[in-house]
Amino acid sequence: MKEQYGDLSVTKLPGHVVQCEIKRGPNNFFDHALIRDMADCFNDIDADPDGRAIVLCSEGKHFCAGANFGSAAGREERSSRTADAPNPLYTEAVRLFRSKTPVIAAVQGAAVGGGFGLAVMADFRVLCPDTRMTANFVKLGFTPGFGLTHTLPRLIGVQKANLLFMTGRRIDGETAYAWGLGDVFTDTAKVREAAIELAREIAVNAPLAVVSVREQVRGALADDVKAATDIEGREQFVLQQTEDHSEGVRAVAERRDGNFKGK
Repeated sequence: MKEQYGDLSVTKLPGHVVQCEIKRGPNNFFDHALIRDMADCFNDIDADPDGRAIVLCSEGKHFCAGANFGSAAGREERSSRTADAPNPLYTEAVRLFRSKTPVIAAVQGAAVGGGFGLAVMADFRVLCPDTRMTANFVKLGFTPGFGLTHTLPRLIGVQKANLLFMTGRRIDGETAYAWGLGDVFTDTAKVREAAIELAREIAVNAPLAVVSVREQVRGALADDVKAATDIEGREQFVLQQTEDHSEGVRAVAERRDGNFKGK
C-alpha cells in the first residue's frame, strides 16, 4: 500500500493496524475523489497480510461534515448525470462495503449527511462528547444517501432511523452511543487512541478467522447497499432538480429553517 491516496494519509501502526486519516481539515468534506481514493486504499490493505484492522480518522475539528456541494468537480459531475445513471460517488461507496478488513471509525465533531453514512460504513465507531451526528438530507430538500436507508435501520432499528431521517435531527455523542451508533465512548482527546486500541484488540486474533466471521455476519451487506444506493441516487437526482433543494442548500448555509414550497 502507498502512504498517500489523494487526501487520505496512510500510516502503519504496531500490532497490524493501519491508520487512514482524511486530510481535509477542519471540516473534512468529502467528494467522489476522496471516496474513490479511500476505496483504492482499502483494497490495497486487503491485499497486505500485515494490515488486519483499519482506523479511519480525520484531522481537524470534524470527522466529516458532509459533501462538498460547492466544488467545481461536484457541480460538473451532477450536471452530466441523468436520473437512470448510477451515481459515481455511490459506486465507490459500495466498494468500501466490499472491503474485507475491519474498520473502526474515530468520530470527533460532526458526521453529517454522507459523512454520517461514511461513519456508519465502519464496523465500529468510537464516539465522544463532541460527536454530532445527523442525517439532515430533508433539510436540504432531498433524501438520504451513502446507503443509509439500509445501513442505519440495520444498526439502530427502523423507528429511530426514521426519526433521524424525517426530522433531520442532530444528536450528540452520548445519545448516539445510547442508541447503538457507537461501540466505545471516551473523552474527545482520546477518540483516536481508543479506536487504535480497539483495532489492536481485533488485529491480535487469527486474521483468516476474523475475515470469515465478519463475512458471515455481514452477509449480503454490500449487495444490499448497492440496491439501496441505486434507489437513493435516482431519488436524489430527481429531488436535486427542485426549487426546494435549492432553498434547502441556502437555508442550511444560512442556518435557518427552509421556506419550502413542495416544488
